[in-house]
Amino acid sequence: MTIHLPLVLLLVIVGYFGIKLFRPPTWLVIVLLLGGFLLADTFLAPAIEDGTRTGTQIVNDTND
Repeated sequence: MTIHLPLVLLLVIVGYFGIKLFRPPTWLVIVLLLGGFLLADTFLAPAIEDGTRTGTQIVNDTND
């Protein structure tokens, strides 16, 4: 069974429950969001993208 769910919606749901359940400090949430945003524009971005794609393929059991 395949479920098609927009990534943004999934991130919002995980973020909402993560903040509600674990109650991290606000500054930590801001630092992680800003750090991820800034990291996406560095030389590490291709490595992160490849790792994410490989992890997704492993989880979905696809061999492209």
